[in-house]
Amino acid sequence: MLVGLLGVALACAALCPLADARSVIAHFMAQNSYSYSVSDWTNDIKTAQSIGIDGFALNVAVDDYETNRIADAYTAAEPLGFKLLYSFDMSYSWTQDTIVSLVAAHHTSTSTYLWNNQVLVTTYSPTNTTDSFWAGVKSSLASQGITISLAPALTVYRDPSLATGLFSSFPSFDGFFNWWSWPADVDEKLTTDTDVAYQKALKDAGRTGPYIMAVSPWQFKENGDQNDDWVELSDQLWDYRWQQALQIAPDIVEIVTWNDYGESHYIGDINSNVDLGTYAPNYVPGFVHADWRIVAQYYISYYKNNAAPTVTNDTVVFWYRSHPKNVTCSGGLLPRNSDFPVDAVFAMAILSDTATISLDIGSSHSQFNAGPGVTMGSVPFPTEDSQIPYIQILRNGTQVASGYGSMSVTQSCSYYNFNPFVGSISA
Repeated sequence: MLVGLLGVALACAALCPLADARSVIAHFMAQNSYSYSVSDWTNDIKTAQSIGIDGFALNVAVDDYETNRIADAYTAAEPLGFKLLYSFDMSYSWTQDTIVSLVAAHHTSTSTYLWNNQVLVTTYSPTNTTDSFWAGVKSSLASQGITISLAPALTVYRDPSLATGLFSSFPSFDGFFNWWSWPADVDEKLTTDTDVAYQKALKDAGRTGPYIMAVSPWQFKENGDQNDDWVELSDQLWDYRWQQALQIAPDIVEIVTWNDYGESHYIGDINSNVDLGTYAPNYVPGFVHADWRIVAQYYISYYKNNAAPTVTNDTVVFWYRSHPKNVTCSGGLLPRNSDFPVDAVFAMAILSDTATISLDIGSSHSQFNAGPGVTMGSVPFPTEDSQIPYIQILRNGTQVASGYGSMSVTQSCSYYNFNPFVGSISA
């Protein structure tokens, strides 16, 4: 789908200082780059750039093979003008010296993401982060003439009432990354309360780093442990979380994620060379999410330009799970919150003008009026077995576009799978 104004956004991504303009990055799991060559990085970078993504935040867990893969990432990124930054996964054990060494290794690269001419560094961190640790990192880098802007994600800071205390407890923090982009084990939509509180606290504390807001399409994970398997209410998340980003207007939007297959929120292509581990092979292969990038392209342009883009191709992006939530599967574990998702095919119309969207699957039918712009609708799962959705765009009684999904909805299953299939039709 081609969206008007996207060329303006891409041109600015290449030429404008990122700290002076809204930018979009995607969280990239460097752990999944073990089998990557430079060409794999190039393919991912070009795909990301084509929808307006400015850079990858490289989630780094350990300092072994990832060091070489990140060097390859820089080799691919530099000639393309693509930005890279570290997102240190602090659930692993890090020393100050290791972090300092990694940041210093590429700080002069033209592809290193700078915020106000300082190297931007982020983290993913549950609880084991201390201010003295990061103050030491910043001091060691400063002794080498390297200044960083530190904007960590501390997942324990979700409660809006804790926002002010965060910056008094962590004077080394320059910015903040709100990782939370799904509801918190509740059968209701995510609000912007956390974003509003921490964005304001950052400003009130006089910090000069960015407020980074996470946007994510889904959350489902199977890890073979009833305490570590979950699904969050994500049915319409990819639409309304982007709308929240338009409202909040953060300095940076971070898409979570490009390639975290295990948690089902990947928008990149499934790389067949990547080792998916023990459990993800049961629910990832065949469940493509590429068409979620159509949604991202629309909203990235909207966010960067602060104006709705002109739609030139009528498109419907749709997603759905492969079995109803109450079916008993023969394998896997029923995840926490399994009763939250709605058994339905969800459809997002991105239209140049008004039209009717018709949704059919088995004996179940629904239609809704849509456009211009973005409109959401859905059709419930049918009672019949092995059914595929059929989607139509109708305008003035004439069919503009139509197509089928590529994944059947079945009344039986070999493995509990709450990861959706994503498809699209386009005029």
